[in-house]
Amino acid sequence: MSSVEKTSSHGKLLVVVAAAAAVIVVALLSAFIWPGWALSHSNAPAPDPQTNVKAEPATPSIKAKDLPKDATALLKAMPDNVLNYARTEAVPSAEWTATSPLEEYTLTYSTGDETQNITLIVAQWPNQNGAKSQYTALTGALKGDDISTGPVKVSGNTTGEFVMKTAGKKGKEAVAVSQNDTVVFQATGPKKEIVRFFGKFPL
Repeated sequence: MSSVEKTSSHGKLLVVVAAAAAVIVVALLSAFIWPGWALSHSNAPAPDPQTNVKAEPATPSIKAKDLPKDATALLKAMPDNVLNYARTEAVPSAEWTATSPLEEYTLTYSTGDETQNITLIVAQWPNQNGAKSQYTALTGALKGDDISTGPVKVSGNTTGEFVMKTAGKKGKEAVAVSQNDTVVFQATGPKKEIVRFFGKFPL
């Protein structure tokens, strides 16, 4: 082979090698610099689905109404506030008079928005049997779908039980009934609010 032919062949080989090198460089740039499809993103923080979720308020924006000066121990045990709900009313009532409770009250808890008000009836009997009978009667009359049920515990000891069911049109309301020893509670209000309220109610 002549020196001219060798030079020509060598030149062509250099062109091929240079072209191949250029392709490799472009591929590497594409993979690791832009758009970076070969880079691992395993350490990148995952998007937080809760970022745009508004947290439920935990404190009331209105002041609780004072209890009467002659309030009994039962009435005094009713909390001023539960989450963002404040007690706005507490009056003697007679909803359950037929079952002879020692005392009975109807309380209203509000956020300031009356459409979210929760009505709480609480009463106490002279013994656990009286409270249990009232609890059984109240829960037996509930017609909605079950939301939650379970035991009521105080200091680790089971002192009663509770039932929560839907109520009202299209199940948008809810009723929670609870027996704690000699005391019975019934809370009524919007379903979502009853679930929140009753879950934090101290008794």
